[in-house]
Amino acid sequence: MHKVFISYHHENDQWYKDQLVKFGHQNSIFVDKSVDTGDISNELGAQSIREKIRDEYLQDSTVTIVLVGAETNRRKHVDWEIYSSMYDGPFNKKSGVLVINLPETKSQLVTAPHGNEEKRLYPDITSWTSINTWAEYERLYPYMPDRIIDNLLKPEAKISIVPWGRIKNAPKRLEFLVDVAFRDRVNCEYDLRRPMRDRNS
Repeated sequence: MHKVFISYHHENDQWYKDQLVKFGHQNSIFVDKSVDTGDISNELGAQSIREKIRDEYLQDSTVTIVLVGAETNRRKHVDWEIYSSMYDGPFNKKSGVLVINLPETKSQLVTAPHGNEEKRLYPDITSWTSINTWAEYERLYPYMPDRIIDNLLKPEAKISIVPWGRIKNAPKRLEFLVDVAFRDRVNCEYDLRRPMRDRNS
């Protein structure tokens, strides 16, 4: 089983995180290595929180799942977690990234950067199109964190996006998506030029 870090908006989306962990455990897909509410004190400074996330949680994981709800893109801790997941340091190696859009985003779109093998997961989708502009990604995924959009524009980053409804009763699909994120992580080239968020909006 893979070691997975789940990045999400704790206040809004805890139920989905709990369901995903339960689902992943019951189907022997992954072990949860993410931060739970109360694990890190809010009284710590920003740099200390970033270091604890990176050194105590992400260091022991190889895939990051980002749960995207209606306010996820405004959360500084989510941005820090995504950045740290993508950063290839001497001790904390970069992870594969998988995005799951939650129902409140009302997004039914799929992004499948891992080739035909991944596209075969969705036999109902008969036409695939390429998106090449920030504006188009923002229109199609209005709740997506900016750092994810940066990397969707970079084919070498290989970030899959799937709606919650397509994985909630499909353990084999979720297992495949976690597997390919893990498999291709070493060759991902992430765009980390965007400064990390310093506040929630």
